[in-house]
Amino acid sequence: MSSKDYYEVLGVAKNATTDHIKQAYRKLAMKYHPDVNKAQEAEEKFKQISEAYAVLSDEQKRSQYDQFGPEGFSQHYSTEDIFKGAHFEDFEELFRQFSFSGSFGESFGDIFGGGSSGRRSGRRRERGSDLLTEIEISLEEVAQGVKKELEINHSKTCKHCKGSRAEPGSEKKQCDGCRGTGQVQHSRIAGPMRFVTVTTCNKCNGEGSMITSLCKECKGSGKTHEKEKISVNIPEGIDNGMQIRLDGMGEAGRGSSGDLYVRVYVKEHKYFKREDSDLYVDVPVSFTQAVLGDTIEVPTLFGKAKLKIPAGTKSHTLFSLRGEGIPHLRSHGKGDQFVRVLIDIPKNLTVKQKKLVEELDKEFGSTKKKGFFDNLFSF
Repeated sequence: MSSKDYYEVLGVAKNATTDHIKQAYRKLAMKYHPDVNKAQEAEEKFKQISEAYAVLSDEQKRSQYDQFGPEGFSQHYSTEDIFKGAHFEDFEELFRQFSFSGSFGESFGDIFGGGSSGRRSGRRRERGSDLLTEIEISLEEVAQGVKKELEINHSKTCKHCKGSRAEPGSEKKQCDGCRGTGQVQHSRIAGPMRFVTVTTCNKCNGEGSMITSLCKECKGSGKTHEKEKISVNIPEGIDNGMQIRLDGMGEAGRGSSGDLYVRVYVKEHKYFKREDSDLYVDVPVSFTQAVLGDTIEVPTLFGKAKLKIPAGTKSHTLFSLRGEGIPHLRSHGKGDQFVRVLIDIPKNLTVKQKKLVEELDKEFGSTKKKGFFDNLFSF
């Protein structure tokens, strides 16, 4: 799969509208289609612009591409994924008219592994729609990964008729509108040229046959709606707003089913703040611990850890705990945890405590203008 910038391949801006993207692809496709352009590199160029169009014309894929960039996107999507559900029908009709004999549509399918074979045979194999659901997880679950149970309501292929829409045992008759091809040809002559346009048969909706007895279970839709409990594995290190794709768990189609996208939201933690794979947490210490030094116990998402506070530590000093952060999503290792110590100055001192502080203040030789706490916590 290409890792080039799809916007550059089509020659459009990153904020280009769908119409602009379609126009750019149309122009380039007519220029580089192998039936027109016999140059050695034409077919490869045609594949690249078609791949770019398949991604940028699809709102879901374009969003993923903009988020991950060329390299990251190629790790999530295979070439098969990219062309799954891509719509080239409008261009196929244009290609057929332009080549007079329909060879454009046929070679288009050959280039992409039979992508147009459904149209040539007249059997419409529509892919089902994708679905989107959302789930919320905790930061602890992000750190360790988690399996979640979801209940979704989606359509599935009817088990009774196996998606044929006809009552089992009943017969289908050949469509007399297209004679079983599922397509109707319209031709017109302009001077010495004959133009042929192939369209889907409206009478049988491209099936090539007519159902005599509809399925009693799905009433001829070929689908049934069901509630289903499914499990989704959420990998450790996932970030807020990312999506997980479950193949074939979307709506049923005449051909393959669509996919289910699970968008993950991470709940805000009471103590920890996340920045990429690093964590930040505030930990209070007493002023005696800050002055004299101490080893304290601090919380982590994986338990507890020891942290040495050197003598003379100032408030808001940041210490790091290596490898106590969030696991990296696409590589080994973890981020770090940063601990910011906040010195807790007591507000209500006893008489004895006040005298001890005053004596210590005198010992430091402070002036009346600048007290002990001002000297200790001047930063």
